[in-house]
Amino acid sequence: MGPRAMTSVADVPFLDLAAQHAEVAVELDEAWAKITAANSFIGGSYVADFEAQFADFCGVKECVGVANGTDALELILRGLDLREGDEVIVPANTFVATVEAIVAVGSTPVFVDVDDDTLLVAAANIEAAITERTAAAIAVHLYGQMPDMDAISEVTRRAGVALVEDAAQAHGARWLDKRAGSFGAAAAFSFYPGKNLGAFGDAGAITTNDTALSERLRSLADHGRRIGTRHEHDLSGRNSRLDALQAAVLSIKLRRLDDWNASRRSAADLYRKLLDATNCRVLQSDPRSTPVHHLEIVRVPQRDEVLSALDAHGIGWGLHYPIPSHQQTPFKQFARTPQPVTETAAGEIVSVPMFPTITPHEVERVCEVLLDATQGSASGTRS
Repeated sequence: MGPRAMTSVADVPFLDLAAQHAEVAVELDEAWAKITAANSFIGGSYVADFEAQFADFCGVKECVGVANGTDALELILRGLDLREGDEVIVPANTFVATVEAIVAVGSTPVFVDVDDDTLLVAAANIEAAITERTAAAIAVHLYGQMPDMDAISEVTRRAGVALVEDAAQAHGARWLDKRAGSFGAAAAFSFYPGKNLGAFGDAGAITTNDTALSERLRSLADHGRRIGTRHEHDLSGRNSRLDALQAAVLSIKLRRLDDWNASRRSAADLYRKLLDATNCRVLQSDPRSTPVHHLEIVRVPQRDEVLSALDAHGIGWGLHYPIPSHQQTPFKQFARTPQPVTETAAGEIVSVPMFPTITPHEVERVCEVLLDATQGSASGTRS
């Protein structure tokens, strides 16, 4: 069977931020004018308003705005008083920032493998890795999907282990009726521009229901200042503050986030319909979860050929992540055992275009190219 005729459509970008920003351009311009006129860039009402809005959105008591998602993770671990010798369980299939935060506080990452259908961490793998040195476990909501948080919460509760969420890719995702960011001791969010809720630069936040922890985190992120003072420093902290311009951008976008996420789900549904029972294996979703599809991941045979075909047809793509964290140079020393699912998937995964304004025609075009590039290949086909 020869290649099918391609639909006539312009190049499909991997991400289209311009279309999103066009929807909120007037509000963004107004916020820029007000903040620059007031010359109030650090702290203030825009930051406080966003923190309150995002806490309400996530269904938690507290939100602390910080400089980026990596800082959010590290600050949480510092706030929980993790130290040298403590072990932190972390899925091998994650961005290196999750592991960097553990190492930065002097603790030891303990890598565990992920589920083959979702590529998310499983409660059973966490439970099997718990020792008397385990202080925390990080549940990573990768690609905009949440793992079984009921099971993970129960495992960590029974073991007396702090549960931390890396929700950097899961703004608005749900497990049953609870949002990402509302489980465990605290959760870290990144607002990197390409995220579902993205700033105009680096930005991040921590959510928690623990008021005492939030006050400690707020102090740590502001040079260790005692809350409500300027010159008294009770802790050795750092400078990791969310600025007013980013907070204003995030507040404007937050009002549209649920609608944008719904559009992502519609696109993901179409990808699944068109790629079902083919050599292109899409990730599965637990029916108890409501994903937000930060990334659309497809596992393919002969990936280099697929990438060449996508390039040839003007279709954007990414790889998240082709070298697992436990195989990266700084972290190899912590790799105690192989992680077979993560290692196999790393050679197969391709991230294809996904953004709120992607059209059905564009999704169809991407799928046509994927199917033409993979047809006839036996490897990767699912029974």
